[in-house]
Amino acid sequence: MDQSSPRAVGRAELRCVRALLRASDPAGVLAALLAEGPAWITGAGSALHLLDAAGMLRPAAGPEPPDRARAGTGAIDPAGVIDPAGELPAALALRRRKPVLTDGPGAGGAASVVLPLVADGFPLGSLTLAPAPGGTVPRGDVELLESLAEVAAHRLARLSDRAGAAPAGGGPSDEERRLLSAAVRAAGAGTFVRDLVGGETRWDAQAHRVVGRVPGPDGRAPEPVSVVHPEDLAELRAGLAEALAAGGPYRLSYRAVRPDGSVVLVDEAGEVVLDGDRRPVRATGLLTGREWRPGPPPGPTGEGARSTLLLALTRALTRAVTVREVTAALTDVVRPALGASGVVLDLVDEERLLPMAPVSRGGRSGADKSDGAAEHAARATPLFSEPGRGGPGPDAPPAWTVLPLVASGRQVGSCLFTFADGRGFDAGDRTTFSAFAGILAQSLERARLYDVHHERAGELQRAMLPRSLPVLPSIVSAARYLPSTEGMQVGGDWYDLLRLSGGRVGLVIGDVQGHHAEATAVMGQLRSGLWAYATDGDGDPAATLERTGRLLSRMETELFATCLYVVLDPATGVLRAARAGHPQPVRIGPGGAVELELPGGPPLGVLPEARYPSATARLERGETLLAYTDGLVETRGEDYDASVRRLLDGLRRWTAEAGGAERLGRPGALERLAGRLAPDLAEREVRPDDVALLLLHRSARSTPDLDVI
Repeated sequence: MDQSSPRAVGRAELRCVRALLRASDPAGVLAALLAEGPAWITGAGSALHLLDAAGMLRPAAGPEPPDRARAGTGAIDPAGVIDPAGELPAALALRRRKPVLTDGPGAGGAASVVLPLVADGFPLGSLTLAPAPGGTVPRGDVELLESLAEVAAHRLARLSDRAGAAPAGGGPSDEERRLLSAAVRAAGAGTFVRDLVGGETRWDAQAHRVVGRVPGPDGRAPEPVSVVHPEDLAELRAGLAEALAAGGPYRLSYRAVRPDGSVVLVDEAGEVVLDGDRRPVRATGLLTGREWRPGPPPGPTGEGARSTLLLALTRALTRAVTVREVTAALTDVVRPALGASGVVLDLVDEERLLPMAPVSRGGRSGADKSDGAAEHAARATPLFSEPGRGGPGPDAPPAWTVLPLVASGRQVGSCLFTFADGRGFDAGDRTTFSAFAGILAQSLERARLYDVHHERAGELQRAMLPRSLPVLPSIVSAARYLPSTEGMQVGGDWYDLLRLSGGRVGLVIGDVQGHHAEATAVMGQLRSGLWAYATDGDGDPAATLERTGRLLSRMETELFATCLYVVLDPATGVLRAARAGHPQPVRIGPGGAVELELPGGPPLGVLPEARYPSATARLERGETLLAYTDGLVETRGEDYDASVRRLLDGLRRWTAEAGGAERLGRPGALERLAGRLAPDLAEREVRPDDVALLLLHRSARSTPDLDVI
């Protein structure tokens, strides 16, 4: 398709419409656009998000963006109003009901386009389409993409039976809402929504009445320090910290002081909603009040309550491993638990204080750091500013505190908390903040040390893998590697594509036991040794594996490795292969995706003199060979054979939706398939094993377009 100017709808666009109407699930909708849409669209940054029952945009197909600036996960209420949790591109497009173009490197295009998915007036989600890295979105294609997004939305609505039957996200009907509201009113309960990103909490009129307050025009809740009994405030914050760290339903009880001096016991029953990164974005629930009869307080008070709060904050930071995770815990759990409206974290780098990114999540940002706060950022003791005590008002500056972060006798950074209310800091508050500063400093020091070790291990891993795949006649190739999320997040998986004599091609994929630096080092030696053996002589796969196995047996290691070595003649399609305990390769062709049943021997290094059988097969023009390590399919709690069948079924479905296996030779198609296989793994919260995969397509033409990664 033309990538630069508007054009009339032609056969290619009609093929895309037909593919969308045939899609059987959200992943199929995205696959249809990748296969039949404009050629510049790639799977690397393209994604489909759908509203869930809580009104949150959740990833339904494609990769999850790697950080908080992801492709627009936000919240939307049933009336179609975006929650303050995120004016990110996907949420913005859905609120405006118009495409959103993100900034690109040039004036003629954009880095991505985000399209709203709306069917018959009901918002369903958003669609993000992105070009290859460094590319731009042709603005002339936006009108066409709007039409395709409308077709996709109606197909998704039909699949979910959502359009015209229920509000966005599959929530309750209007009648069910009315009944629910009536039940809440009858119980005398008030409702609240706590925006954990923007930092605001809103109560309805009944919630205000529970604590004897008059609601303002905006429904904003009073600050906890002005409502909650002073003895219960620390315990409330500790309970909130635990709820934010865990997510899901929670219950809290605390005493509230009404303006007339009477005390009411408040029961708060809510639920913390987590986003796709498992970070809290909002909490909603009910507030009920009952008469407080003098007796023991509902929880610890005084020093005991402050100790409980510090313990809860310590647990939240203990779960964080990297500096990024410590920052997330600080903004997601600590800030709202302490009642702060903003937080800024600076770290010492080469004797300078540099702000972390993101420096704040909602509320006030680094721009709010006053000159006084900046001046005292390097102090050895905490600094507290409480201007509101002299006369709080709408124009009064906020209270703030700067905490120096000192670990092992040296300053590692500073942390600034700002507060929207003109609060003060009593002796107990100052003790709590000072103690927390030490806990945060130790957590950051530990996390920075981990990051340094992880970066060095990652550099070692990257140095052991090919920087790029060679350009080979009649061959299109693509590869992926994903490290394990456990241990040092490095491992022994590797792949290689070798240029052999006589125009032949060597495909290598292997897996050294373990997820540590030794596994990576052994992998590097095996890769070099196998490359040398493969290019020496006639490159017989069986002989190459036997020599590599003897090499591993002579190394000073107890590790073993699985390996698959395939030699392909692109001119004839004849391939010879040998397998050392490795998963079978998969052939993707007109008949679907099937395993090549290759005989094999034990893993390398188990038996020094092991012999490996050699097998011969044929890869027809237009067919693709997939080689992978077991981390691609293995799932805890699932039978391995069932995992392989799931992979084969997914490949058959994807190639059918893409229009056939021969289309994998089109520019970008093989890369999209690799992206389709790998991002699903990247989205997993835990990946116990590292993953390598290598795709090799024998072009249907003698001089194909090459897709080289």
